[in-house]
Amino acid sequence: MKERSFLEKYHAHLTAVERRAHLTVDTYCIEIARFLEWLEAEKLPVEHADSLVLTRYLDVRKTRDRLDGRSVAKAVSALRSFFQFLIDSEALRKDNPASVLERPRSKNRLPQVHSRETVEEMLAAVDISTPLGIRDRTLFELIYSAGLRVSEAVALNVGDIFFSEGIARVTGKGDKERLVVFGGEAGQWLKRYLGESRPALVRSRRISALFINRSGRRLSRKGIWKNYAALTAQLGMSSRLHSLRHSFATELLAGGADLRSVQELLGHVDLSTTQIYTHVDNSMLRENHRRYLPKLKTFRQDGAGLT
Repeated sequence: MKERSFLEKYHAHLTAVERRAHLTVDTYCIEIARFLEWLEAEKLPVEHADSLVLTRYLDVRKTRDRLDGRSVAKAVSALRSFFQFLIDSEALRKDNPASVLERPRSKNRLPQVHSRETVEEMLAAVDISTPLGIRDRTLFELIYSAGLRVSEAVALNVGDIFFSEGIARVTGKGDKERLVVFGGEAGQWLKRYLGESRPALVRSRRISALFINRSGRRLSRKGIWKNYAALTAQLGMSSRLHSLRHSFATELLAGGADLRSVQELLGHVDLSTTQIYTHVDNSMLRENHRRYLPKLKTFRQDGAGLT
C-alpha cells in the first residue's frame, strides 16, 4: 500500500509540478511500478535501496526483458527522477542512489528510411474493404505526408484538421503545439475516412478523437504499431512505423528543403537532431553507388583515386 501511495504521488508530481509530457509521465511511472514490485518481491524497503540494489534490479531487467541500451538509459532516468522525488517531496531519502548509475551511450545509428516507391507499395497493400482498413490507410498516409510521430497522430482530434489550408495542428513532445502540412493524397483519404469510416466506428457516440478503434474510442499507440507490424509482415518486410517519419524528412532534404524548415515540420527542438537526416541521405548515395557501380572501388581518403 505504501508503494502504491508513492507511485500515485510521483505521478501527480511529474504531471503538476514538473509538468512533464504525458508520454514521459507514463514511461517513468511504468518503470517505477516495475521497480517497486521487484523491491516488494525482494522484501527490500525503498528507503534502504542503494546503488548496488539498483544495479541488481537493472541486471534483472536486462536479462529478463532483454533491454537494449536505449531502454536501460530510460530506466536509469526514471530511477533518478523517482529518488529525487523521494528527497524533495517526501523527505524519505537524503541521497539519490541512482545518480551514480551510468546511462549506456546511445549508438548513433542512422534511422531506417524507405524510398517513395516502397512506401507507396506498403500503403497500397492496406485492405480498404472495411472501415478499419480505410482508417489505417488514412492514418499511415497522414503520418508519412506530415512526418508525424505516432503519439502525435494518436492525439489528433477532428478539429485539428484544416482542409482549406492543408494543415493539421499537432501536439508534440513537451505538449508543444505546431502546424504541419499534409499533401493532397493524405487529404483525400482524410475526407473519405471522415465521410465513410469514422461515422461507422463512432456510431452514436460523441468523441473528438480523429482516429477511432473498433470500440469507438481513441486509437492507441499499441493498436497502431500492431496494425503496421501486421502490414509489413504481410509484405515480408522488417520495418518500424517511425520509418515513415524518417522517410518524410529524408525526402524533403533530398528534394532541396533547408534544414531549418525540416526542423520546424518535425518539431525538433535541437537542429542537431534534424541533421542526422543529412547523413542518411549521404549513406543512401553511397549505397546506390555500390549497388549500381559494383565494379568501381570506393574512393579512399588516403590520396588514392578510383581505379
